[in-house]
Amino acid sequence: MDNETIHRLINKVLGGDIDEFEQILLHYQKPIILYCYHMLGAYPEAEDSAQEIFLKAYRSLSSYDTKVPFPAWLYKIAYHQCIDVLRRRKLSGVLNLFYQDEKQYRPVDQQIEAMYPDEKVQRTMAMLSAEERNLLILRSVEEMSYQDISLILHQSSTRLRKKYERSAKKFRKYYADAKGEDHYAALRRNGIERNPS
Repeated sequence: MDNETIHRLINKVLGGDIDEFEQILLHYQKPIILYCYHMLGAYPEAEDSAQEIFLKAYRSLSSYDTKVPFPAWLYKIAYHQCIDVLRRRKLSGVLNLFYQDEKQYRPVDQQIEAMYPDEKVQRTMAMLSAEERNLLILRSVEEMSYQDISLILHQSSTRLRKKYERSAKKFRKYYADAKGEDHYAALRRNGIERNPS
């Protein structure tokens, strides 16, 4: 959906034709759910979060700045929603420790791993910060440009590129560890020799 179409739909919605928002929702629903799933690791939370994101987008539509690409604006809302969910999850995990005995308590990470198709990927992603996870998802999964990501995270493209490289390197190392491999053995197997210094 191009910018002109989105702006036309937004103007219609703001003009009182709220049914037009459904077209926006249908166009972005699947990518937003997938983004939330990659950030949160569980489909039920991803679906609930997506509903909340579209509700927030609808309520904030009048404050949308048309100079910013609509997807960047929407993903920024999605990012903040996922961060809120992760904070609540962390708090919930801590509260569970206080109010449940050891047999009843099941760490949130185990629940996520049970729903995630690749346990090693989930374990690796869980070792990264929310910012690192977000950057990897936006760049590698959503295939956004550094310029678009900079609009979401309010950071320069150059800085984001460096952060992405560090985050990707960290992910590869943790993922190799999760698979029970020596990081450098994995690099050698892929034809990359360790720098002898």
